[in-house]
Amino acid sequence: MLFDVVDLMGVLANGVLGGAVARHLKFDLVGFTVLAVVSGLGGGMLRDVLLQVGFPVALTNSAYLSTAIAGAVIAFFLHLRGKWTNRVLIVADALSLGCWAATGTSKALAAGLNWLPAIMIGVITAVGGGMIRDIAVGQVPRVFGGNTLYATGALIGSLEMAVLYSLDLPNWGMAAAILTSATVTVVARRRGWRLPGAGEWDVRFPRPDWPPARFRRGRRKP
Repeated sequence: MLFDVVDLMGVLANGVLGGAVARHLKFDLVGFTVLAVVSGLGGGMLRDVLLQVGFPVALTNSAYLSTAIAGAVIAFFLHLRGKWTNRVLIVADALSLGCWAATGTSKALAAGLNWLPAIMIGVITAVGGGMIRDIAVGQVPRVFGGNTLYATGALIGSLEMAVLYSLDLPNWGMAAAILTSATVTVVARRRGWRLPGAGEWDVRFPRPDWPPARFRRGRRKP
């Protein structure tokens, strides 16, 4: 029950965040709704399509779609720019990140996948909605770099779930993933932790002295 609450809380928070993007771009109510739905439900729908285990849960459980649309309505009518509102959304999003990562990983393992693709499915579940939202508005997905750690938190949560699921402790895996992912995400945002980008960790090799200097001015006369 508690995990279901965190799950729906994440759908609502990401729906509001998607609506905030729509507000920034001056979209109408249709744009608000589309971005809220893909932000809140896109990752889970990608997971279910990849696993091919039936209809996506977001389409069979009306609570998910209703919650995402509620997020769109909230963002459309309320200009959420307060400090505490922003903090609540950040924490709710961080908690749901681990919940979605663990859910995706456990569903993939239950479907018979090996641990590595299961972890990949977990990360996709956690960050897929945000990626679809960014692509829909013509932006490079934020998880690709330049921002504080986010997908990294999902990866850690997925790893924890994979380990504890193999020990037949899925509930502990869910709890650990939620706490760890949320902690990593919130602390990284506060302290500005980022993964290094291209060019920051380059290994530069000295240029070889070839051809040797004595041969560079032409061939010597006999």
